[in-house]
Order: sequence, then C-alpha cells, then structure tokens
Amino acid sequence: MRWDEMRESSNVDDRRNEIGGGGGGLGGGIFLLLNFLGFRKVIVLIVAVVGIGMLMGKSPIDMLRMLGLVGPAGHRPAEYQAGPRGATDNEQYKKMTAHVLGDTEDAWGRLFQQNGKTYQQPSLVLFRDQVRSGCGGASSAVGPFYCPADNKVYLDLSFFDELHRRFGAPGDFAQAYVIAHEVGHHVQNLLGTSGKVHERQQQLPKAQANALSVKLELQADCYAGVWGHSAQQRGLLDAGDLEEALKAAHAIGDDTLQKHAGGAVVPDSFTHGSSEQRKYWFKRGFDSGDPGQCNTFAA
Repeated sequence: MRWDEMRESSNVDDRRNEIGGGGGGLGGGIFLLLNFLGFRKVIVLIVAVVGIGMLMGKSPIDMLRMLGLVGPAGHRPAEYQAGPRGATDNEQYKKMTAHVLGDTEDAWGRLFQQNGKTYQQPSLVLFRDQVRSGCGGASSAVGPFYCPADNKVYLDLSFFDELHRRFGAPGDFAQAYVIAHEVGHHVQNLLGTSGKVHERQQQLPKAQANALSVKLELQADCYAGVWGHSAQQRGLLDAGDLEEALKAAHAIGDDTLQKHAGGAVVPDSFTHGSSEQRKYWFKRGFDSGDPGQCNTFAA
C-alpha cells in the first residue's frame, strides 16, 4: 500500500506519552490532596511515600497506587502480555495511521457529498495501555474501538504487532483495514444506524441482540471495503494488499477466535461475525465501492 501518497490527516491526537493514556491515569486522590494540603505539601508527601516504598522494596508506582494517587494499572489478558512493546509503536506507524485516516476522510467526504451530506471527520486517539474516552475507561486489551459519544477512534499501535504475531495477519493494508473498520463505525454513527441498533438491542434477548451486533460489525467491514475500493481506483494499492485485508478479516472472525481459545464455536455468542462473513462483506464493499451494497440488515 502506498500510504505515503495519501493525504495526512491532522485529526490524530497522540496521547502515548501521557500518564494513563490521557486522562485515565491520575487517581482522584491526588486532586483531593491538592485541594486540602496545597501543592508543596503534596510534593513532600509523594517524596516521602516513594522513599518508604523503596526502603520496603516496593515499586514507587505501587505505593502511590495504594494511596489512590495514581489510577489502576491497565489490564491485558495473558495472550496480550507476550513480548515487549512491539516495533509498530513508533513515529513511522503513527505517520502511516495519519495518512490512512486522511484518505478515509477524503473518500467518505466525496461519498457523503454525492448524497447531499457533509462528512464530519472523526479524531483518532493514539494511546498506550489504557485510555479515558467519552465511553469510559478502556485498556489495550479491548483492541481498537470507536466511541460514538465523542466521535473518536482509539488505537494502541501495539495492536498491529498482535495482528501479526497473534492473528497471523501482517502487512500495512491489514493495519489499514483495522482503521477503516473503526471509521466505518463512525459513518454508521453519522447516519444514525448505530443509534437505532443499540436502541433496538435493549428490547431483545441476548442472542438476538448479539445478532444485531454482528450485522453492525459486518457493515463496518463492508464500509472498510468501500474505502479500499477508493484507494485501489486511485492506484494506491499494491499486489497482495487485498489478500492482507482478507487474511486479517478471517483471523478476527468470532469462530476462528473461539477455536484458538480452545473452546467450542457458539454462533449465538458471536458479536462480530464469522471469518467467512467478515471476508465476504469486506470484499463486497471492496468490489463495489458502493455503501448501498453494505445493507447487512437486509441480507
């Protein structure tokens, strides 16, 4: 994929160097102490706590966390803890992400304009380990996600390493598919689709509510394919890029994930769709370039 030829978006909010991933790390205790003791006394207290912790052989962060001065540590399941922070958590991948986001902005801007609408661009937040969003706190273990409450996509770049190492789906277009899928959720939010689905889910039993989640996720896959079609038409894809995306779509299908987890495949528990469904709907959007072909709810 020739991502360096795509327009770079200015809507990337890099919170990777903030404590707790941007708003989620500092505990409420420190703010209470500042109010009651003042800045200097709080500094003296923190120095004393850290010193005591070192004498006791404790981590300074653990000591501060015990007093509520920093927030809880982000949690990752065991399968996310293998190996150090990967090679994708760097400026090159930040730049790639910004270029892909910019290209989705251009593609969806044109498509909305063709239908007499104005596309409102989302922001993309980069974080490490944990983050505070308009939808609440989250750790990297949940993977990339979109929050309709603040119109932002959230991404820990280390997920790209997981995509390669854990899911066996390397390549820059596989990574772009992940970004475009989350942008697809933003499109659903703008069109009112996600709001209607979530409202309907409140009235249904769990299995039927899950089935609606699957349709929503598959439509986001199809929308990701619509963007991929646009990139292909402008000569920005290379041979093998489509296969990268399809491999990624297959790897993160609910049935494949359940098999890898060592459990039985339970279709009623699916929330994102089977591997074959995810591949089918991405390919449908990619082949047509038409969002009108992405009506998973009528399929």
